[in-house]
Amino acid sequence: MMAAMTLRITVLGRGAWGGTLVDLWQGQGHRVRSWSRADSQTNPEDLLETDLVVSAIAMAGIQDLATRLAPHWPTGLPLLSCSKGIDLQRLETASQLWCRGLGQQPRLAVLSGPNLARELQQGLPAASTLASDDQELGTWLQHHLSGETLRLYRHHDPIGTEAAGALKNVIAIAAGICDGLELGANAKASLLCRGLVEIGQVVSGLGGQSSTLYGLAGLGDLLATASSPLSRNYRMGLLLAQGCTAAEALARIGATVEGVRTADAALALASQRQWHLPICEQVAAVISAAVTPAQAVQSLMGRELKAELRP
Repeated sequence: MMAAMTLRITVLGRGAWGGTLVDLWQGQGHRVRSWSRADSQTNPEDLLETDLVVSAIAMAGIQDLATRLAPHWPTGLPLLSCSKGIDLQRLETASQLWCRGLGQQPRLAVLSGPNLARELQQGLPAASTLASDDQELGTWLQHHLSGETLRLYRHHDPIGTEAAGALKNVIAIAAGICDGLELGANAKASLLCRGLVEIGQVVSGLGGQSSTLYGLAGLGDLLATASSPLSRNYRMGLLLAQGCTAAEALARIGATVEGVRTADAALALASQRQWHLPICEQVAAVISAAVTPAQAVQSLMGRELKAELRP
């Protein structure tokens, strides 16, 4: 195993996840600088003389930032994308938005998995997927960014990793609704299994690999996000089940809930590509107040009977 070296790392985004990564890698001895959209004192263009750029900003801010940085992006500078979601306007993942905005294909990797920020801040152990088409980059990042509390596993399916990380947020909202309505363990287990099928449709449909679904970025992330009150998406579902409107729930959470926009993006993709995503449909309907949480459950339970798996 190669010896870890001290890296110069620029983290774009200082929300819960970005701030956690800053603390984590500073604790490992790396030289970390950071920027956020609320930072008027620092220009992100001035932070590109570095070994690695890490993007942890919300999906809504990626396109504009990538376009802003494009004229200044050094050739060969690696980018690690940690944002989760699907852009509603362009129906693209975070790394696809970066490539579009930069006007090039940078050396790219994706980080995703069960990584609840609060637990990592508390020093609790976690493991995540580090996915890249560039095997050399993936290996380099794995050895230099893994630490005592975050173990990184290499993977070769960045688009599938991103798709799984995005769609699990929608299913986590559904899981919160399920628990908020006190529907029981049977219903929760059934929901997560059928939700995994919907995530798999999107992973495969966007060109990812079905095996990704059963790794840390798929099943692992879903299990953590769909059961922990530390998950913003899960809390969103709980609040909706308690009678809050989407606006009220978002105000109480006070942070970005990517599953809200991802539900609409998933349905837009489904309409284009003839996918069938009934859980995503009902989550979007509850968020828009087209149906109540109880009505959404009735709709899912009243669907036409079918085989569990396609022959």
